[in-house]
Amino acid sequence: MSRFSTLLYIACAFCAGSSIPANAAMPAEVRWHNESSDTTRVNSILIEVSASPEKPINELMLLIGDKFIGTPYVAGTLEGSPEALTVNLDGMDCTTFVETVAAMALTVSERRNSWQDFLYNLEQLRYRQGRIDGYGSRLHYISDWVVDNTHRGLLREVTDRMPGVAYQVKTLDYMSSHRDAYPAMSDDAVYEKIKSSEVGYRSHRFPYIKSADLMSKKAASWLKSGDVIAFTTKTPGLDVSHVGIVVVKDGVPHILHASSKNGMVVLDPIPLAEYMRKNRNLTGARFIRIGAQR
Repeated sequence: MSRFSTLLYIACAFCAGSSIPANAAMPAEVRWHNESSDTTRVNSILIEVSASPEKPINELMLLIGDKFIGTPYVAGTLEGSPEALTVNLDGMDCTTFVETVAAMALTVSERRNSWQDFLYNLEQLRYRQGRIDGYGSRLHYISDWVVDNTHRGLLREVTDRMPGVAYQVKTLDYMSSHRDAYPAMSDDAVYEKIKSSEVGYRSHRFPYIKSADLMSKKAASWLKSGDVIAFTTKTPGLDVSHVGIVVVKDGVPHILHASSKNGMVVLDPIPLAEYMRKNRNLTGARFIRIGAQR
């Protein structure tokens, strides 16, 4: 059973040894799956990875992501009322896996190693302008996630610098068009906020690499391990249907992801090219690099 914890963070509570940035406002509400074990595990991972010689953030993504292999796939862990910063290290879907790893990698790259620092970065990545303000403030679409976080210097899309880049134009309105699939949107105010956030993504143009190019042998030469891979889809109203982390193993690209098919986080045994071939609803992929690196 998820444990809901309301945490009131006051500056003096962390004056002794806190590494949270001085101007950082911590989330007022955090929903833990298991507060004791999750905070302990976050600290353990951050301290362990921080103890290694300083590494580029893409390598941190791989080191941290590897620690979650075998974690059960669980959908819908972010859903709950009221909206809160949710942490569940015992069950992840593709998005929460990538967000958790990215938030930890950012934390280590900042030379910080506490669960409070992790919470700060997780909220920054997951919510518009880095602050929780209800369900509608969550960055539900990858395009919105990329635009908002790029503006704040937390990541950058590198798809447009890859060989053979192409562009798709789609209107992102899947959520408002499938209102019944999202319990939170039974509230008219929440529904209107989601519709309002979609307005900026009418006829949205975004870069992608077509499936055929990802299936070519040349792909391994320009794909970079540790990048986030976001799979573009044929589904109307939706930009991306799945995310993971690129791992180039023995010269062959694979994906590290929370897989519903495998029921857990896995380094997929099939190469990326085969994964694309088997998933006919995918049109290709986008690539996002965490941090301010180029």
